[in-house]
Amino acid sequence: MLDFEEEINRFKPSLEVGDVEEAIGKEDLTDMTDLMMECLRSKGE
Repeated sequence: MLDFEEEINRFKPSLEVGDVEEAIGKEDLTDMTDLMMECLRSKGE
């Protein structure tokens, strides 16, 4: 059985939408365009 008190104590709320946007914006994310450009550059060498 679930111990609801224990689960509530372990609960960590998720980020709000604005905070998520800010957290993602700070990350240096490589997207598919970056990967394709890198492949094309390395193929041309």
